[in-house]
Amino acid sequence: MSVNVIYGSDAGATRAVASRIAKRVQGKAIDVAQATTADFETCSLLILGSPIYGAGDLQTDWEFGGLDKLAAANLAGKKVALFGTGDQASYPDSFVDAMGLLYDQVVAKGAIVVGFTATAGYVYTASKAERDGKFVGLALDEDGESSKSDKRITAWISQLL
Repeated sequence: MSVNVIYGSDAGATRAVASRIAKRVQGKAIDVAQATTADFETCSLLILGSPIYGAGDLQTDWEFGGLDKLAAANLAGKKVALFGTGDQASYPDSFVDAMGLLYDQVVAKGAIVVGFTATAGYVYTASKAERDGKFVGLALDEDGESSKSDKRITAWISQLL
């Protein structure tokens, strides 16, 4: 199985998570700023990740170019998994919202989203990444709960593979 992990990251936490995921699935971690449309299309599993900024915005590289590359890609029938990083304590009203924004984009493109996770164990008040009582992917809080990340990543990857 070929896996591309395409991510946006400014401070480095999401880049580090993307690298950990890529290593565990024997895939490639690709910064969305350097990604091509083909990077979205030429894998059997596409994993997308972004931190949340401000009041629920996507990371800058996703906003300025990444979404255009995603929009240009043919994702019809493609398996896509999502992960998001956020801070439950500082931003409880927009926890991992970017993951929800990416979800809406890939579903509109005909992708098959896999890797939904339980919301139990998180403390937040709202998230655009929550649908039908689950997160649309892997939610990580590298600021306040980084000690839980390895266990969450391992469980999520076993679900994907």
